[in-house]
Amino acid sequence: MNPSFSSYLVNDVFGDPGVYVEIRWSKRALLFDLGHNDSLGPTRLLRANDIFVSHTHMDHFIGFDAVLRVALGRGKTLRLFGPPGLIDNVQGKLRGYTWNLVDGYPLTIEVQEFHRQEIRQAFFHAADAFHLSERPARPLASDPRTHRFTILEDPMFTVSAVALNHRIPSFSYSLEEQFHINVNKQKLHEAGLPVGAWLKEVKQHIWQGQPDNFRFTVTLYDEHRREEREFVLGEVKERFLTISRGQKIAYVVDARYDDENEAKIVALAQGADLFYCEAPYLDVDAEKARDRYHLTARQAGLMARKARVRDLVVFHFSPRYTGQGEALEREAMEAFQGE
Repeated sequence: MNPSFSSYLVNDVFGDPGVYVEIRWSKRALLFDLGHNDSLGPTRLLRANDIFVSHTHMDHFIGFDAVLRVALGRGKTLRLFGPPGLIDNVQGKLRGYTWNLVDGYPLTIEVQEFHRQEIRQAFFHAADAFHLSERPARPLASDPRTHRFTILEDPMFTVSAVALNHRIPSFSYSLEEQFHINVNKQKLHEAGLPVGAWLKEVKQHIWQGQPDNFRFTVTLYDEHRREEREFVLGEVKERFLTISRGQKIAYVVDARYDDENEAKIVALAQGADLFYCEAPYLDVDAEKARDRYHLTARQAGLMARKARVRDLVVFHFSPRYTGQGEALEREAMEAFQGE
């Protein structure tokens, strides 16, 4: 099975936290956190129209300027999601610059911040010198059992979050594919059909919930022909596609290890294929970690095991352990694997 999401850390394990998720077969990506991100380069930053911020400590937000700079002058909407205060923080960033020459620029920045019971939404338009424009707040519904709430619903996937205690709200996120669609290329070949962009259209129809009797016309290309052809969605699904469980990725940073945070993290990451979890401290320094409202590598491994994730990636290591990265990874993996 070819996964729909390809994800990786923005920086090395001692660098600013962040995870970049490419959505395969599209020119689209998701970015979790806005630490230093020059390594991504302009092309990848431009693909990340949806950005999920845990909180606005400097190492999680300083990369906003880099994203703004490459997006400026582009006809796009940049969407940021995050905790209370995010709108003010974005506005503060934008007020740090002079915007007298951008009245013809088409960039829009949309910011949504999630409070206990409501969602606040604001827009900043380059054509209006990025002046704040707010929409009326709308209610927020969360799961009373897991405290999880929905951040973004897309036909292909859902992004959810929980608010963790970092002496301020720090959001952790899960990205869940609704279901996975795998194409049997051998059967396509046997039927004389090419692999190509028309399959993206098929997947879109399925993600949008079209019924099996839905008819659609696509253009087929190969090296010998260009042909318009009509298909019935249910027939295509039965002959050429396999629909299975979707991918799940969890992202957790900057939270103290206590009963409430642990329960929220384990519920958020439950069954994830890939769990990105901060691990700034070794467990010998657990008291220091607690005082700083962070996790140890062992605590990250224990929660990954409780959540029954398939794979664990620890990162956001404290510089006090420079040269000891393997020790942090080993401690996390021993707890994860139950050794």
